[in-house]
Amino acid sequence: MATAAPLARTGTVLADAVFPARPAQNLASTATRARVRDAALVLGGAALTGLGAQLTVPVPGSPVPVSGQTFAVLLVGTALGARRGFLALALYALAGVAGVPWFAEAHSGAAFPTFGYVLGMLLAATVVGALARRGADRSVLRTAGAMALGSAIVYAVGVPYLALATHQSTGWALAHGMVPYLIGDALKAALAMGALPAAWKLLERRG
Repeated sequence: MATAAPLARTGTVLADAVFPARPAQNLASTATRARVRDAALVLGGAALTGLGAQLTVPVPGSPVPVSGQTFAVLLVGTALGARRGFLALALYALAGVAGVPWFAEAHSGAAFPTFGYVLGMLLAATVVGALARRGADRSVLRTAGAMALGSAIVYAVGVPYLALATHQSTGWALAHGMVPYLIGDALKAALAMGALPAAWKLLERRG
């Protein structure tokens, strides 16, 4: 296995380093193996997001619970890259709309005021995945920046949607749909800042 530094230069994300596509006897077989691997990663990313969404703590006075959903989304996007991260979150969103009860608090469908956060997560996973291919998860500071940007994207979509869905002001939506969660976001970012660069260092030592 190549070391973390060359992997960073070639735009490899964690999923490619941990689960490399194995060459087969011909190009067609190799491509098929790569597609099967990618499909498994997309399914796994959607499932991980659904599991994270079930770790919830209600916030009094707010329709938005504290959950592990956003953290799972940012990890999925970072680990899988933009394309697979987008597909994983698209699968998560479409399956949830179709009736799979794996949104936060076991919600499904789209008729609830926090659905905008799900849409924001799809975009956030794509953006942090693109940044990860440029090495954004290789150091503590760059990981912090990627996590902060991803969280900001989730709020940029989720908060206006919350205001519209509840017929409240933007100020109310900010106070009830963003401000109470900033400390938790900082803790999640700190966890990612330790875990992601450490994973690359471990791969470098093993290489």
